[in-house]
Amino acid sequence: MASIEKRGKNSWRLVVELGTDAHGHRLKKSKTIKVEDEALLRTKKRLNDYLNEELTKFKIEVEAGEYIAPEKMKFSSFVEEWETKYAVKHLEASTLNTYKRCLNKRILPVFGHLRLDQVKPIHILNYIDSLEQEGSRLDGKQGKLSSGSVFMMYRILKNIFCRAVEWKLIKSNPVADVARPRVKYKESRVYSEEEVHKLFEVLQHEPYHWRMMITLALTTGMRRGELVGLEWKHVDLKNGIIDVQQNITTFKDGEPIIKQPKTKHSIRKIALPASVTAELNDYYLHCRKERMKMKTVWKRDEHFFVFFNEEGKPFYPETPYLHFRNLLLKHKLPYITFHSLRHTSATLLLNQGVHAKIISERLGHSNIGTTMNIYGHVLRSADQEAANKFDAILPITKAK
Repeated sequence: MASIEKRGKNSWRLVVELGTDAHGHRLKKSKTIKVEDEALLRTKKRLNDYLNEELTKFKIEVEAGEYIAPEKMKFSSFVEEWETKYAVKHLEASTLNTYKRCLNKRILPVFGHLRLDQVKPIHILNYIDSLEQEGSRLDGKQGKLSSGSVFMMYRILKNIFCRAVEWKLIKSNPVADVARPRVKYKESRVYSEEEVHKLFEVLQHEPYHWRMMITLALTTGMRRGELVGLEWKHVDLKNGIIDVQQNITTFKDGEPIIKQPKTKHSIRKIALPASVTAELNDYYLHCRKERMKMKTVWKRDEHFFVFFNEEGKPFYPETPYLHFRNLLLKHKLPYITFHSLRHTSATLLLNQGVHAKIISERLGHSNIGTTMNIYGHVLRSADQEAANKFDAILPITKAK
């Protein structure tokens, strides 16, 4: 049973009854709606049609168990609804894991006890400001949270409150009225040409697949997930081109989750140096021989990954990072992360005078602005070197 009760000049309460509980008490859900349209208020038939349509939609939501009552809805309770009704369906598994970690450590302790409608822009502003202060780290280290981490909290809160607005639980998003925190790109530690040469010297004594993966990371700038998810069908061995079509950023129940890259710009073709193409051809023959040896345990007939374990499975995304870290420690080489091989690739090309637009396309950036922000310090250095070349060109003499 469903009914409409007039509550005020332009407000009505929608009521849906769900029978009785074990004690004979009537179960019902209610929702108050307001009509701001003056023309609609003046036309009785149109108003009744609108109210009945809203009642029907409300009844369907309630009977399907999808209605979220806004009254006394705490932020912590809504986060649970947000996760099941939105996040697990629309966010990458790795992204959702990051969001949940930030929520549990940073956001829920501050906002969890508040009702959704109690959170105002000033609360968001004060929260962001507190994250930017000294002592805001939770790992015991000195200093404040990085600008990237601060922006992550802002983005998570905005996403959650966007859903609350969409689902008509609140009228406006309190995060939308707060200026987006500025992200300051740090200069990543990268290898110089000399350090790259030393790295390749030690790689000659490493297992073939690790040598090849690190070589590709340096010469293509591919992301770790793209390398882990690379299959031979996406490698043009004749022309020396890699077609980046997919990546692996997580596993579920022991199986890799193979997906297209997140943005259309990440789907790209990357040309290889002739020397790397030749080595990749040799490595392909090696992989075919390995697959034949593993015939009885090979579990990937439908996939032939460029980098695989003893069962033909791709490596877990964390594995290259861990191996690379141990490699540097073993040979006492300067420490950089596996991801910094991507930055090293871009930096070496910039120092060789390659245009930032080309590098942006090789890296799969959405626009050249991203490349300029990350590698602006390298471009400024290259610009100064370019300016200095005029000393050898212009016949300028000092005035006597």
